[in-house]
Amino acid sequence: MKLFKSYFIGPFILLLLPFTMHAQTGKKPNIIIIVADDLGWGDLGYHGSEIKTPNIDELAREGVNLNRYYSAPICSPTRAGILTGRYPNRFGIRQTVIRPWEVFGIDSSEQCIPQMLAEAGYKNRAIVGKWHLGMMKPEYLPLHKGFTHFYGFYTGEIDYFTHKRSGELDWHNDDQTSYDKGYSTDLITGEAIRCIKNYNRESPFFLYIAYNAPHAPLQAKMEDLLLYGYNKNKPAYQVASSTASTNNDESGLIPTQGLGNTKRQTYSAMVTCMDRGIGKILNTLKELKIDKNTVVIFQSDNGAAKNNGGSNGALRGYKVQEWEGGVRTPAIIKWPDGFKGGWVSDQVMGYVDLMPTIRDIAGITTAPKNPFDGISLLPFLQKKVTSIDRHFYLGHGSMVTNQWKLVKAKGGNSRMKLTEDMLFNIAADPDETTTVKAQNDKIYVGLLKEVEKYDTIKSEVPVPPHGKGRKDFIAPKEWNVKN
Repeated sequence: MKLFKSYFIGPFILLLLPFTMHAQTGKKPNIIIIVADDLGWGDLGYHGSEIKTPNIDELAREGVNLNRYYSAPICSPTRAGILTGRYPNRFGIRQTVIRPWEVFGIDSSEQCIPQMLAEAGYKNRAIVGKWHLGMMKPEYLPLHKGFTHFYGFYTGEIDYFTHKRSGELDWHNDDQTSYDKGYSTDLITGEAIRCIKNYNRESPFFLYIAYNAPHAPLQAKMEDLLLYGYNKNKPAYQVASSTASTNNDESGLIPTQGLGNTKRQTYSAMVTCMDRGIGKILNTLKELKIDKNTVVIFQSDNGAAKNNGGSNGALRGYKVQEWEGGVRTPAIIKWPDGFKGGWVSDQVMGYVDLMPTIRDIAGITTAPKNPFDGISLLPFLQKKVTSIDRHFYLGHGSMVTNQWKLVKAKGGNSRMKLTEDMLFNIAADPDETTTVKAQNDKIYVGLLKEVEKYDTIKSEVPVPPHGKGRKDFIAPKEWNVKN
């Protein structure tokens, strides 16, 4: 791991530094964000996993391996932070995922990445895959957030083969129902490639690819299950009706096809299928000779869920927790024309940094609609600065810096079941084995003051009470919510 000399530079200064590709070549880059769903830290080859991920591993070798990259510990908040550059509790999306029965989503006062890029001349701005940021009103849907094209599903935890959620087909092409047949991972890959080929004629373009793999329900194609020793003479893994959803999404879906002999086997097959798709996308960029001036960002939305086939390696905890296993996610960025790859970053950074970084890359100099919580990391990636001192808020009383991590008990995440606050020297103890609060009282008190600034944020957007609308909920026909 590389160690960086401490050097402070404020976020507002970073936003003003003119390190843009536009200034270097006169042509703005294409921008692709790829998000995996519930992919664990320990589930990639370059992190020592037995799961076959040759394409993501190659991306990590050629790009910048972001070794200290953080997300929210659960799906919807991370996706909201990616698209806005702001901590999701500012607009009420922090506690949990947005559930299908909730009439709620990203507020119209928030500017999203595609809306920002529209002002910078990015004509084509597509989302392919999972949305999960509001689905019960048209104004919450992707085409109302600056995207010019949507292909995929609104909700979460759909069946990979039937594309159904809550008994209804949830697969769409723009605002029309799509009856495309196939395994969802392959359909997402295919549409992403079609977009790249079509948009290449009118570059630059923005493409947000949100796979649902390897999120539950665990379902894989036979060809991938066979790679991991599937035996048709052995029984499939069992899914009990009471535990059909292990990811806090409460769909109750019990899959009937694509089940391997074990959860780990099925999960591994799903990850390898996604990796193959990512490889096809990257190869398409090379074939079109646009890979050099295309920014590719890869990350998981959170850590692996407990008891669902995934692994967070030696990191403590799981999805829905602010332990490292829930929030420290695999992440890579590559842009050959913009900065040199082939190195590992130990700089603290994360999901809310993508929008300000992309803003810098696209050469946008006007003030953002709303103040960012994230910062532009382009100067760091271009090695104009060696390190950035910052306090990165993880939610529910948790905060991390380049050296320290605070996890609060009172007012923190109840899923972590703490009886006292903990302080870790996270740079030396990434597995969070030993609290050092007693020996570092000054650091502890300082972090308590910092985290309080974010814990006390009150959303100006009314947030529906948990469970409101769930009773007697019936999904709209084919998830058509246009009216």
